[in-house]
Amino acid sequence: MSTDFQRAPGTPDLPATPFRFICYFVVRYRWWYLAMLTMETLNAACGISIPYALSRIIKSVTGAHEQSMALVTSLQGPLLLFVALSAGEVLFGRLAGAIQIRLGPRQRQNVTRTIYHYLQHHSHRYFSNNFAGALAHRISETSMGVTQTLWSVITEFWPVVIVFSVAITLLYTAHPQLAAFVGTWAVLFIGISYLLARRAQPHAFRASSARSETTGKVVDSVTNLTSARLFARLKFERDFLEDSLQKELVMVRRSNSYSERVRWFQFAAAAVLKVGTLYFALTLWGQGKIGVAEFVMAVSLSLLIINEARNLSRRFLEFFEFIGNVANGVHTIVRPHELVDQPGAAPARISTGRIEFRDVDFSYGGERKVFNKLNLTIPAGQRVGLVGFSGSGKSTFVSVILRLYDVQGGQIVIDGTDIRQMTQDALHGQLSLIPQDPSLFHRTLKENIRYGRLDASDEEVVEAAKKAYAHDFIVDMKEQYDSMVGERGIKVSGGQRQRIAIARVILKDAPILILDEATSALDSITEKAIQNTLDEVMKGKTVLVVAHRLSTIAHLDRILVFDNGEIIEDGSHAELIARQGAYYRLWSKQSDGFLPESSNGEAAPARRLEQVPAGSQLDKVLPDADSSNDPDRAKREDPDVSFAAAK
Repeated sequence: MSTDFQRAPGTPDLPATPFRFICYFVVRYRWWYLAMLTMETLNAACGISIPYALSRIIKSVTGAHEQSMALVTSLQGPLLLFVALSAGEVLFGRLAGAIQIRLGPRQRQNVTRTIYHYLQHHSHRYFSNNFAGALAHRISETSMGVTQTLWSVITEFWPVVIVFSVAITLLYTAHPQLAAFVGTWAVLFIGISYLLARRAQPHAFRASSARSETTGKVVDSVTNLTSARLFARLKFERDFLEDSLQKELVMVRRSNSYSERVRWFQFAAAAVLKVGTLYFALTLWGQGKIGVAEFVMAVSLSLLIINEARNLSRRFLEFFEFIGNVANGVHTIVRPHELVDQPGAAPARISTGRIEFRDVDFSYGGERKVFNKLNLTIPAGQRVGLVGFSGSGKSTFVSVILRLYDVQGGQIVIDGTDIRQMTQDALHGQLSLIPQDPSLFHRTLKENIRYGRLDASDEEVVEAAKKAYAHDFIVDMKEQYDSMVGERGIKVSGGQRQRIAIARVILKDAPILILDEATSALDSITEKAIQNTLDEVMKGKTVLVVAHRLSTIAHLDRILVFDNGEIIEDGSHAELIARQGAYYRLWSKQSDGFLPESSNGEAAPARRLEQVPAGSQLDKVLPDADSSNDPDRAKREDPDVSFAAAK
């Protein structure tokens, strides 16, 4: 493993190649796997040795001068060998099976547990670029793939090796030419089966992909069946599916056609072995080079070899599929961690919540920087609103404080400690975030609220729900606090999800609180009530509020106006209104209390303000600050609202 393969401290040291990845999980249960391999070896050896015991019996019978019970008594040795081999085949086979049924589930869980642990430490960027469902599917496929690959080797390929080895050895004792014939056949059969399986693999993969695509379209169509019905598009959906089915049929036919050619080879090869062994053995018997016993053993062994070798190409094909599943999982998940705790990082405690940006540089990987030498101090306990068009940098400002991304230059310092010198758990444990669209776990309402503080009592959970105005709708539900919310909280409305998220944050009671339009999904009456609750929650905390509705931040201590990654205005609502700069124009421009998404489509005449950089979005959209001649100014402004908020 290269030294630049960065891993989060405490995560499993997973290899990044499929073979080493599988070996990593074999080591933990190596003695169990060794025991299983031994049992499979003995099972295969017993099974293939039965014709030898049978040949010893036949040799004694054919050499007898008369039929008598005395002859049967004299066959005690060969008979005991026959019985012992038959019993051993059953015993060792079932012992191997007993190990398999106990070891298999444990190994799958071990792989799942370990990969999930590794996955947890990937960055926000990683999860933004990968679908959650696809990652979950990868974990499942990889855990199954590891187990299935090991079973293929131990229970399928290894027994074939034992059967061929023992059979050729026994045939050599009968006659070297018989052994040479079967050995040559075995080498050619295995080699050609392997090559055919490799050539068949792409066809099987394309057929599998086509089936997956069809399944995806069926799921998508069923999910949107109501829309299809309301648009009278039921026949269109059937035709749309039919097109996918036809493409799938072509791929499946090609795969099946190639598989059928493989079967032709297998059947023809089996016939060659049966006929060839029979003819060769008869020839040797006719020449007096082998006896009847050796003749019977040779024919019996050839039949057993055919039985073991049957569908070997199919087994190779499945083996490659299992390896492919492991490889896909490894290449998707076992990648370097982007954000890790630095050596010596400590679980520092945030006591006051003072935030400082010191010459911070940040970009998302492109050439354009979002922040360039950004300097800012937010004193402990200050409540700050963040304002700006989409893409202005306010969400990035919050993201780097949360350390969802690392800055490329400078420092972000909280209470005198660079956040990179804190463990991520310590940092995130002392920050609270209420996002615009919160996501809930498919668990009970009580469990979702208690997620804010796992040791909270039921009474504390209820009290937090009451403060978030969630208690009333919860008690109206059938199971009340034990009600399941569905995947991502789908069983409750957007406003109810928001209230649950607020209750969770109230229970967490972290010293720094971040709100991203936290009341946007609520009706005006509930929003007013919860805003009062949030004002109580904000007391004594450092608060950052990302806002698109300026009325929700007018009462805060301080407002930062962002544009193109710069803070172009900084002050209280009253100060910024009085300054009649960028914020004043935003306040005048907002529609129904909301900012426009961007400057596109604005036709107002543009003139650069002293506070607004030339060429910025705000420079393009905001009208002249001294617009006393603007006939629409009185319509845009509401002096009562502006000055009331300023007070």
